[in-house]
Amino acid sequence: MVSRVEIEKRKVRVRNKLKKSSSDRMRLSVFRSSKHIYAQVIDDNNGVTVASASSLEKSSSSLGSNIESASKVGSDIAKKAIKAGVKEVYFDRGCYKYHGRVKALADNAREAGLKF
Repeated sequence: MVSRVEIEKRKVRVRNKLKKSSSDRMRLSVFRSSKHIYAQVIDDNNGVTVASASSLEKSSSSLGSNIESASKVGSDIAKKAIKAGVKEVYFDRGCYKYHGRVKALADNAREAGLKF
């Protein structure tokens, strides 16, 4: 089992790499709980959330906590971000491995038109 300290270290390491790479793009942040998955497009320069989607929304509430719901959230967040005028983001996976639900969300966001 991974300790909380290791999780925080991974999250800080990922976020620092992203901030060094590009400051003009917005950040697609992912949070994964045991029951749901959430995604936000965040403008770090202004400190505002531009678009958000989750598996709690009525359109995907029947899917539950699986890869299907993560895929739906990925396509939803891409549609909302493009509608808000955001075409390029960088992917902030946080403390999660790029695997399973997180990977499904990212892949479907790419297919729906977001560029990472």
